[in-house]
Amino acid sequence: MMRILFLSLFLAGCQPLLSQTCCSGGVPLSNNLGLPNEGGGSLTLGLNYDYNNLNTLNVGSDKLDDDSRLRNTNSLLLNLGYSFTDRLSVESLFTWVNQTRTIAQFGNENFTETTGLGDAVLLIKYAFPEVLGGSSVLNLGAGGKIPLGKSDLTTEEGVQLNADLQPGSGAWDALGWMSISKNLGFRPSATLSGSVTYRYTGKNDSYLNNTAVYEFGNVLQANVGYTDQFLLFNTVFNPGLIVKYRKADSDEIDTTTLPNTGGEWIFIRPELLAKITPALTLSTRLEIPIYSYVDGTQLTPTLRFSAGLSYTFKKSTVLNP
Repeated sequence: MMRILFLSLFLAGCQPLLSQTCCSGGVPLSNNLGLPNEGGGSLTLGLNYDYNNLNTLNVGSDKLDDDSRLRNTNSLLLNLGYSFTDRLSVESLFTWVNQTRTIAQFGNENFTETTGLGDAVLLIKYAFPEVLGGSSVLNLGAGGKIPLGKSDLTTEEGVQLNADLQPGSGAWDALGWMSISKNLGFRPSATLSGSVTYRYTGKNDSYLNNTAVYEFGNVLQANVGYTDQFLLFNTVFNPGLIVKYRKADSDEIDTTTLPNTGGEWIFIRPELLAKITPALTLSTRLEIPIYSYVDGTQLTPTLRFSAGLSYTFKKSTVLNP
């Protein structure tokens, strides 16, 4: 009985803060999966910086004229990928995250910041070439999210911060991933591609000093895009335009659905890759929301930018699948 009373008081007291939350405000794990298979025996290292700005307050799909709330997430993402054969590969993603939240009301400003190691991802992938005819590849992957990051950080007063501000989730998740691409016959340098990622979230059994169980909502993300290629200053450039759909279910605490969590988003993402050398690639992305529907009242993404470098080490002798 005391536990139920405590949780009820906690949820009531946090209601003003929960309206600031957003299930698009954390570490961008799904956005950064899908390293290419560069051939058997190849090792790819990638380092990316991701900036996510949330300064748009929505009720459903309606934007409110209110700029008193601001969320920023800065992430460093380390990708490691190894190809055992031309078809079988493994990929891992390690994260470091800095999150800030600013609430300015009635002449006062409340600022909260968290920094630390985030969760990691391990994904095993297998490629099926020519599923849609020549110059096409279907990739399937399965893996999980490993809860390396802390999920029990507190304020200076000793109050544990909300789950959406923690560097880690405190839960193991299951991940499924699929991508497909095909070169277009009328223009051999152009590629049409799509990908789907589904994250089935686990439960954090030690939330609020082991007094509650917290579960982020399951997440579905789908991308479809067009990329091309051109040569300029002896450098190969790959411009692309991606449309991204993301759906997140509502979070739960002790099987009780939390208000102001969950929603659907559509983004448009222009991106540009440059092959500085055959092994070194520079990539940049700009992600802009074109549609947002949130459950209740939430801060929702305003702008996202990422940039990074990847380097591929190849064996002199390529293994056959």
